[in-house]
Amino acid sequence: MRKMLIDIPWETFRALPLAEKVPYLNQAGCVPYHTLIAQQFDRALLERLGTLANSIRTIAKTRSGTDFLRQLISHKRAMLYFSQPSSRTFLSFYSACQILGMQTGEVRDTSTSSEFKGESCEDSVRTFSSYFDLIIMRSPEKGLAEHMSWVLSNSDRPIPVINAGSGQDQHPTQALLDIYTLQRSFERSGGLRDRTVVMVGDLARGRTVRSLSQLLVNFPNIRQVFVAPPVFQVGQDIQEMLRARGVDFEITSDFHGVLPRADAVYMTRIQDEWDDETHPSRQVDISAYKFGARELKLLRPQAIIMHPLPRRDEIAVEVDHDPRAMYWRQMRNGMWIRAALIALTFGCENRVLDFHRANL
Repeated sequence: MRKMLIDIPWETFRALPLAEKVPYLNQAGCVPYHTLIAQQFDRALLERLGTLANSIRTIAKTRSGTDFLRQLISHKRAMLYFSQPSSRTFLSFYSACQILGMQTGEVRDTSTSSEFKGESCEDSVRTFSSYFDLIIMRSPEKGLAEHMSWVLSNSDRPIPVINAGSGQDQHPTQALLDIYTLQRSFERSGGLRDRTVVMVGDLARGRTVRSLSQLLVNFPNIRQVFVAPPVFQVGQDIQEMLRARGVDFEITSDFHGVLPRADAVYMTRIQDEWDDETHPSRQVDISAYKFGARELKLLRPQAIIMHPLPRRDEIAVEVDHDPRAMYWRQMRNGMWIRAALIALTFGCENRVLDFHRANL
């Protein structure tokens, strides 16, 4: 029997290891109800989502297909509650909802909501659940999406919550689009297996890296290489997870030394918005962790370059025109994989796949 969030007190649920939270978050068949953490996705589900996203993007190429998609959940409404600034993730989810015919509402500045008057975030989200059928949340506060999923599950109108970025914690749908990009990039050359994925930059605070590292362990023989100066290196919790799963990984500061071995390079920006002027990271020279013309020459012809964006100067603009640069495709892939996730959440998978088989 599936475990339910109504069966467990909040403090007990919050204290559980992440893997033990998964049965409370997924529906029957391992499909997410609330999408909060990367641990909810195994290889079978990731490949299932990729297939669904491919079907949706193919169907959407025709007018009749677009009309079909738009009536799938046109009776549902989604609230995009983004209390942390975002443009890419917001527009990606907004577009995904439009593809499936969902009406949307949004709060992108809490100063325009009743929270400005002193209302708690919990009361705000409970209010949203009165009007909407899905809440997509992005917050600078760690664990907020998790808490709200428990609150709504224990309310008189439970609805799904999707974590669109939670503090310095996780960003599961960014990791989904990253995996989807890797799958599509390597589908003609053996698939996502026996690869070396190099992650570069602010790995200590990059929630995209944390979530991607977790999802990569689902695929066979993926070597993970973390390249950063010590202050920005990936956390011990990720390293311990990789050891426990028997994953081959490397911690290094030698960017140029690992580039010739890379199948994918995942660049990230330094997240100094979390720091004050006295933070040690302000004193670190990061010039050796940037990607430009010299790095292109070291990279293998079949390798790819990724970035969750936004970027500063960690990837030179001239790299954009290289066929190995995949970060703009990543953005478009995000719209399709998020549409697939929403369709899966609302039980539309078989209808989409049946239409795809019958019409294309």
